[in-house]
Order: sequence, then C-alpha cells, then structure tokens
Amino acid sequence: MFSPDGRLFQVEYAKEAVRRGATSIGIVADNSVVLVAHKPVLDLLAIPSTAQKIFRVDSYIGATYSGLVADGLRVIAMTRGKTQTHRMVYDETESVETIAKEISEEMQMATQYGGIRPYAISLLVGGVDKMPRLFEVEPGASYLGYKADAIGSGKKAAEEILIKNYKDGISTEDSINLGVSIVKKLHEGKLTENNIDISTIKKDVGFEMFTTEKISKYL
Repeated sequence: MFSPDGRLFQVEYAKEAVRRGATSIGIVADNSVVLVAHKPVLDLLAIPSTAQKIFRVDSYIGATYSGLVADGLRVIAMTRGKTQTHRMVYDETESVETIAKEISEEMQMATQYGGIRPYAISLLVGGVDKMPRLFEVEPGASYLGYKADAIGSGKKAAEEILIKNYKDGISTEDSINLGVSIVKKLHEGKLTENNIDISTIKKDVGFEMFTTEKISKYL
C-alpha cells in the first residue's frame, strides 16, 4: 500500500535495515574493480572465515551486500544461477549491467505483491566486461552505475571520503588502500584480517578473493 505522500513503508523499513548493516565499498580502478567489506563477527566462538561478505558471481564479476544476511545470501544465489544459465546458453560472461538489471527485477517483484516483503539489502555488483564497471542495487529495486560507492551504516561518511579522494584512473593498489582506510576510519582502526573482506576483479585475471595473509598486508 502507498502512503498518502507516495511512499512504500515496507521499502522504507528495508532501507533502514540496510542503514544498520555493515559497510561495503566498491571502487572502479584503472583496469579493475575493488570490493572492500567490513564483516563484524560478534560471537567470540564463531569461525570468522564462515562469515563471508564478498562473493564470486562469475569469472569476472563479484558482489557484496549490506543488510539482512539471509536476504543477501538468497539474492547472491539467485544471481549466480542466472549468470551460469547465461554462460551455458551463450558461452560468455554476462555483462555487469545486465546482472544489475536482473537483480533489480527480482527485487522489484518483492515490492508489489501481498504476502511477501521487499529484500532488506543493498548490493554492490562489480566486474569487467568491456571495461571495469560498478552498480548499486537498492531495496526499492532501482540500480545505478558508479565510479565509487558505499552501502551500509557508514555510507554517508564513506561517500564523503570517496568524493574527496577518488580520481579517474586510480590504480588497483591505491583503490585497495583507500577502501581499507575508509573502513578503518569508520570503525576507529579496530580491524583485523578476520573482520574484513577484500577482492579484486581484474581484466586479465578475473575475480580474486584475498586470503587473510594478503589482507594483513593492507591493515
């Protein structure tokens, strides 16, 4: 139901869940896309490696989310299925924008039918097709391309830093350092290799998820 001022309250509530989620950052570099995501592990007995925030969607595409964990895992699984179907039919990696569009279509369906609710997540989808590209899909199901973007609880502060420090043609290394520095600043420097995920999608390498040993070099 629409409110008298044209708002969908369920979508607004979903956006609030995203604003309470962990911060994720995406940056388009000169020949790659960099994804950096904070993953707070609050249970002292939990195994940090099982709390994943960045996911390989296809050979040259990765995604991260902020918001309700179960919703994020569901949409990531759906996206993987669609990209694999595309690869089986066309023997190629689906374009990044097409994947963002398919995610937005799935999320839009959840905003218009009774008995279901909107997905309480925002996603950053990054990858390389003809060039490095990054898209954000939000709970209202709209999507938009970005040079650099952030989602989650630190979105506003992170975007201010990105606007100030991002430059066209930034290198992959500088992008990683910028993303890590933002997450570190938002969380007052309390970072270890166990509560942050980093990945790159490079034109000549594809998707790479960093190991804890490699992550520790950037902290």
